[in-house]
Amino acid sequence: MSTQASAMLDTATGVSDLRSLRVDGKRLWDSLMRLAQIGATPKGGVCRLALTELDGLGRDFFIAEAKAIGCTIRVDAIGNIFARRAGRDETLPPVMTGSHIDTQPTGGKFDGNYGVLAGLEVLRTLADAGVRTQAPLEVAVWTNEEGSRFVPVMMGSGAFIGEFALDDVLKQTDRDGISVGDALRGIGYDGGEEVGGRPVGAYFEAHIEQGPVLEANDTVIGVVTGALGQRWYDVVLTGMEAHAGPTPMALRRDALLAASELVGAVNRIALEHRPHGRGTVGCLSVHPDSRNVIPGKVTMTVDMRAPDDAVLGAMDAALRETGAAIAQRTGVDIAISQVVYFPPQPFEPRLVNAVRDGAASLGLSAMDVVSGAGHDAVYLARVAPTAMIFVPCKDGISHNEIEDARPEHLEAGANVLLHAMLDAAR
Repeated sequence: MSTQASAMLDTATGVSDLRSLRVDGKRLWDSLMRLAQIGATPKGGVCRLALTELDGLGRDFFIAEAKAIGCTIRVDAIGNIFARRAGRDETLPPVMTGSHIDTQPTGGKFDGNYGVLAGLEVLRTLADAGVRTQAPLEVAVWTNEEGSRFVPVMMGSGAFIGEFALDDVLKQTDRDGISVGDALRGIGYDGGEEVGGRPVGAYFEAHIEQGPVLEANDTVIGVVTGALGQRWYDVVLTGMEAHAGPTPMALRRDALLAASELVGAVNRIALEHRPHGRGTVGCLSVHPDSRNVIPGKVTMTVDMRAPDDAVLGAMDAALRETGAAIAQRTGVDIAISQVVYFPPQPFEPRLVNAVRDGAASLGLSAMDVVSGAGHDAVYLARVAPTAMIFVPCKDGISHNEIEDARPEHLEAGANVLLHAMLDAAR
């Protein structure tokens, strides 16, 4: 925190030195464990799908805890929740933090939940110390970040910034035909506030890394400089089914053989764009899926990620060129269709530096990292200065019931969040 900001707040509150403020790590952990009981699974994880009754109970828990420290609550028409702690100048745009509390069907205790409850712990800490910031502070709970029940993913934050039209997302349905609008009404979170349309002074999001880099480097704080851009593709390879016995190898049009080459190429292309290039084939379906028939059709997905558009564009070109070459050599038609594009998103250097400086002032090990996953922060960064704080998770595992994190790491990340928000809210 800057000396100027500290002096301004000290004079207003009587706190001798705001740099000595620390969150209550045990209280943060206890809050995480209490929330984890809502939708707890026998294997120790959490299943709390978006806009289900359990999600409603999780929202109720958060609101009750926020009201207990004097926050005002607003809920918008897509169900985003904003818990606000008033500032000394309510005309200033809020300094916001948050994440989500919906989970994967076999999710863990920390993904999303940590960002929400770390933000709540920051507000609790300031309330305990009697600190009133110049700008108001808000903790956001974004609707349907995971996209497990409804698409698109990151629905609430996307609607907030205008990426999705409200009427369109309210009409989206789950596998049972239940719409987002009906689900919101069913749990009582079809709020009356307008979605978005207001300024945000700064946005921070604390999160478990969901990868192995911090743990592998024995580092506590990941200073997130931005998020990888993403291109997703649907690929259809069409050859010719034929009997596996009578058809000579040289005369085959084997769609699976061509697909196997393309799978290898996706991996090679990512390796050629190190260190941040990513390439994944996550789904593959073979037709007719019979042991003695040469596959005539394969459908597959490709996920490519990179930190800037130039690299992502080069990977796209390499994928298409390789596909064309495989098609010509094998006689298999290969159709590659891009279905999703998220541009690379750098975070605000000033806020990134605040995270970096906060870790240093707290004596915490830190390193710059890039987020390979999508987060609500990626959307918020389009309309407000944004930064993220990562902490390690055990073995880099997330979206899994065994997802785990160390209490001292979660506490450390929340302390960095506390001081970054104080700096921005001065």
